[in-house]
Amino acid sequence: MTEASIYLVDDDPAVRDALAFLLASRGLQVRSFDGGPALLAALDAGKPGAPLGVFLLDVRMDAMSGTKLHDELLARGLRNPVLFLTGHGDIPMVVEALKKGAFDFLEKPYSDNALADRLEQALAVDAAMRVEGAHAGERQARLASLTEREREVMGKVAAGKLNKVIADELHVSMRTIEVHRARVFAKLGVRSAAEVATLLAQV
Repeated sequence: MTEASIYLVDDDPAVRDALAFLLASRGLQVRSFDGGPALLAALDAGKPGAPLGVFLLDVRMDAMSGTKLHDELLARGLRNPVLFLTGHGDIPMVVEALKKGAFDFLEKPYSDNALADRLEQALAVDAAMRVEGAHAGERQARLASLTEREREVMGKVAAGKLNKVIADELHVSMRTIEVHRARVFAKLGVRSAAEVATLLAQV
């Protein structure tokens, strides 16, 4: 499961085939499953980590409801966008799912174009989330490269304190603080105290 895909889960073969055909006609990669257990088994058999793409779940399914499947995905730490296909009577359940972070729901009967457009938007969101996740990992790695003293200096620099003040507080020479400050900037890939503060606010 390496391509960004739409993971379609519906226990009605006719609906599942029609949706897969529709989405494929829009150039979207679709992986179809006849229920929650089948999707979870496929995820378990795949590579570690979140699959690339979004989940499109029918709400009413016999083996496992779409909302229950959503709970299972959340329990596994998966934060991919989730969209629901729902009948009018399911809306209260889906509203609850939205509170848990679901991306959207489309009420039946839905417009084919509206569904495809919304899924493309969800795929874009998933891609953006992965870029941000990669950036977050890079920030954490940069921070982890700092020594304990460099972290101490970093915190004071981010607070806007001058080198002389930091030197006095840490009982070292100003030249020592200048060296630590330069190392912190180099390791973090920043050029100013403001950038240090911004980076810390993002972790």
